[in-house]
Amino acid sequence: MQLLTISLGPEGETTASVYPAQNAFRLKPEATTGLSLVLAHGAGASQRHPFMTTCAAGLAARGIDVVTFDFPYMHQKRKVPDKTPVLERAFGAVISHVASAFSDAPVASGLSRKIFIGGKSMGGRIATHLGAQGRSDLADILALGYPLHPPGRPDQPRTAHLPAIRVPVLIVQGERDTFGTPSEIEPVIASMSAAVTLHVVAGGDHSLLVRGRPRDEVYREVLDRVAEWMKAVAQA
Repeated sequence: MQLLTISLGPEGETTASVYPAQNAFRLKPEATTGLSLVLAHGAGASQRHPFMTTCAAGLAARGIDVVTFDFPYMHQKRKVPDKTPVLERAFGAVISHVASAFSDAPVASGLSRKIFIGGKSMGGRIATHLGAQGRSDLADILALGYPLHPPGRPDQPRTAHLPAIRVPVLIVQGERDTFGTPSEIEPVIASMSAAVTLHVVAGGDHSLLVRGRPRDEVYREVLDRVAEWMKAVAQA
């Protein structure tokens, strides 16, 4: 893992962690598959949370360069998340830095570099906000436990921006997610013109944990699905 210091403009700076794709998945020793994922954390835990480090390391082991970072409030050790525009600007600044830093990295013949964005819960929601804004430097979007609404408050949906997304989206949702079950999300997906894939974790909660199943086993299946999806849409 490598550490980067990234300027966020008015919001100061943050530290990002780079998990390089493992050599076993490089088509040539000096060239990567060209797939990069900028992965944002949820509201209550930083990029150092085991969920984040497990996902980042696991996807790197599957041939994907992963970059995690802390939003300004987390970097500054504040508990309350920043307002949405601040989160969007910070995420966007990290994406721009990654795009520039990786622009000269060799990519295997016949492939091109693609930057995916995504995150856990709030991080995934902010990724969809950026996707809805039509940024030209983004490929596709990953949401791990999309926070469709606050727990117990289906009358407060976080969906108004979703129909504006035009790039492919993968939503990985636990069957028991109190922030929105798959059955609640399906009608929203039907309203979107983007190609949306919904992967349901049977018995999973908001962190995709399943009672009676080892965490590593569940996460291994999820990361296999994420890597397969990323590689498939990149080749489409």
